[in-house]
Amino acid sequence: MSATSEANVRPDYDPELQAIADYVLNYQVESQEALKTARYCLMDTLGCGLLALRFPECTKHLGPIVEGTVVPFGARVPGTSLRLDPVKAAWDIGCIIRWLDYNDTWLAAEWGHPPITLVGYSLLLTIFPSSGSPKAKRPW
Repeated sequence: MSATSEANVRPDYDPELQAIADYVLNYQVESQEALKTARYCLMDTLGCGLLALRFPECTKHLGPIVEGTVVPFGARVPGTSLRLDPVKAAWDIGCIIRWLDYNDTWLAAEWGHPPITLVGYSLLLTIFPSSGSPKAKRPW
């Protein structure tokens, strides 16, 4: 009996993607000014998100899509008791971080809050905790 099959060999990633991955994994921040600025961005993000929780127009957008849904190992939304699926948590975190965006805009090259990328970081930290955490032994 004859059979044909293709080799299961993956090609290398694009050089640009490899360069980005190498930079993310290997770059060492040596500038104290950069670390200080990153700290300020984190504080700005948390401050804007926590202040936004005082606005009912903001908080009405938060929470599970189906009321009463429980996600035991869900991602947390800062400043709330919510544990949501990662997609809804990303929306909620983005909502609270960006709520004050037009009233409190950092007028730089991007015309917005630079720490909006922290939505992804906070989700990663919630979904993939350190190996010492009991949540690290999830079925998926």
